[in-house]
Amino acid sequence: MMREITIALDGMGGDSGPEVVIEGAEAAHIRHPNIRFLIFGDEAKVKPLLDANPRVAGASEFVHTEVAVGMDDKPSQALRRGRKTSSMWMAIDAVKEGRAQVAVSAGNTGALMAMAKVILRTMPNIERPAIAGLWPTIKGESIVLDLGATIGPDAKQLVQFAVMGEAYARVIFGVERPTVGLLNIGEEEVKGTESVKAAAQILRDLDLPIDFHGFVEGDDIGKGTVDVVVTDGFTGNIALKTAEGTARQVAHYLREGIERSFFAKIGYLFAHSVFRTLRDKMDPRNVNGGVFLGLNGLVVKSHGGTDGLGFASAIDVALDVAAADLVRKIATDMDVLVQLAGDLSEAAEREEAAVS
Repeated sequence: MMREITIALDGMGGDSGPEVVIEGAEAAHIRHPNIRFLIFGDEAKVKPLLDANPRVAGASEFVHTEVAVGMDDKPSQALRRGRKTSSMWMAIDAVKEGRAQVAVSAGNTGALMAMAKVILRTMPNIERPAIAGLWPTIKGESIVLDLGATIGPDAKQLVQFAVMGEAYARVIFGVERPTVGLLNIGEEEVKGTESVKAAAQILRDLDLPIDFHGFVEGDDIGKGTVDVVVTDGFTGNIALKTAEGTARQVAHYLREGIERSFFAKIGYLFAHSVFRTLRDKMDPRNVNGGVFLGLNGLVVKSHGGTDGLGFASAIDVALDVAAADLVRKIATDMDVLVQLAGDLSEAAEREEAAVS
């Protein structure tokens, strides 16, 4: 039986704030009755929702906070205004203090990452954190990172992302040697930026517990060609938003086509189960929740515009990584990387010079 895990919730984060947080906590608690919540937020807004939801209230400790970080706040502004007093800061700080095993927020991504880095700090041997998310594929699911934390990483940082991603894949998928690919504009070795080509060569040379596939292209993400797709935060975030937009576009076309004629509506009735399966597979709420990897503690970012179902999915992700002790596993894998590569900076510089 899974041990009891406490999840710190930023009750004020997201476009809809406490309503979605409490609704998501209820759905998650129905699935996982052994979890507890430490909820931070404005008492005037959160307490009435808890009073109306005895299931969540009975599994929670509530802490009043004076400040809520705005979705449009700049990270520097959020740090100044919300340091030690905001619901976001206090949720992350609860992880540092050991009162919770993981924090979940649907708030401002930049502010959440900035606060997480200040409070939890990056792990030894890791220069930059990464946001890793689950991605629905033809074969099931893959992990894609980075989804927006680090813009323009060098070869060394991309290798670190690969190691963190494979540790996450082993936890989530139960795969002993996850397949890892570097996102590129082609599979040929001569294509791509210097940092991507250098990172690929380092991963080929090292005997890591990774099945390095090589380069993958954009269409390989949806195919499920590899378990882990590694890219920089700029490209990863654009790919994520493009996929979400495409899912909404396809759904719009389907609705438009069904409503166009009487016979289309009849056909929809006969194929209702097929359309429902398609809807569920394309619904981004079912894979909501990006994990901040590379920190001395666990933080999960929920999509700011999600609903209760989506927020519950983010809580599910938080529960999985906390129960699996992901931070320790990443630290162990990074130690292996250091032992094999020695000074990774020198290896990266050498490979980047070779491919330039």
